[in-house]
Amino acid sequence: MLIALSLLTGAAAQAGGEPEALAPYAGRVVYLDFWASWCGPCAQSFPWLNRMRAQYGDRLNIVAVNVDSDSTAAKAFLQRHPAHFDVLYDPAGALAERYHIDGMPSSVIVDASGHVVHQHSGFFDARSGEYEAAIRKAIDTPATTTTGSPP
Repeated sequence: MLIALSLLTGAAAQAGGEPEALAPYAGRVVYLDFWASWCGPCAQSFPWLNRMRAQYGDRLNIVAVNVDSDSTAAKAFLQRHPAHFDVLYDPAGALAERYHIDGMPSSVIVDASGHVVHQHSGFFDARSGEYEAAIRKAIDTPATTTTGSPP
């Protein structure tokens, strides 16, 4: 499913607060995948992300965060590489900066308590077992807080 959302809006954007677009994922395990339309490995990662979404269902929220400044390029990419998970647009790079993203693709797993429990740059099919192990670990770890704040 494709959801085009602005990442920072209203008072939260002005105050440097939590991204409102991530609020629906509070208290859940989230796999943030930062990508760009020009990134070859990003195209390779989307089929794997679709499989993870199908395999883990509601236990794992995959959110692909596009950092293209032009959403037209991102939409063309998604026509060629469909996403069966949520997609957010971050043209200003606010969310990418928050998670110290320095390459494409980069992924961050946030546990149900809102803590970053895994982060990696690049996508390597040979390492997908490691990525999935980190997902399983995050899913199997009970939340330690119920503050309700987004990742």
